[in-house]
Amino acid sequence: MEFKIDTKDTFTIITPLLHKIDANLTGALGEKCSQIRQSGSANIIVDLQNCSEIEHSAVPELVNLHEESYGSEQSLVFTQVNEKVIAVLKEDETDLLINIAPRLDEAIDIISMEILERDLFNEE
Repeated sequence: MEFKIDTKDTFTIITPLLHKIDANLTGALGEKCSQIRQSGSANIIVDLQNCSEIEHSAVPELVNLHEESYGSEQSLVFTQVNEKVIAVLKEDETDLLINIAPRLDEAIDIISMEILERDLFNEE
């Protein structure tokens, strides 16, 4: 699978270069997230700007990725999600189970706030 990776100080942006989100893409995305986390980046933004459609079979894997991240006290935010993709996610209310930010700067804000929250809770 083709991904563009952009590593920042506190997060990494993964941008799939395919137009369709399917089980193959979500599987490869899960592997890429694992690799990135093993290299030390705990917070990931998945920029879906190139993805214009999604297969229903891919939806559970997006939820699994989200749950794995937050179960490990890490962040995962999906951003720039196409209207068609959002419509599919809303069918079974998956849009309420995962973090979705309309724009990249909002996704960065979510990551920053979650890092701050974790730091505050760990001090107590």
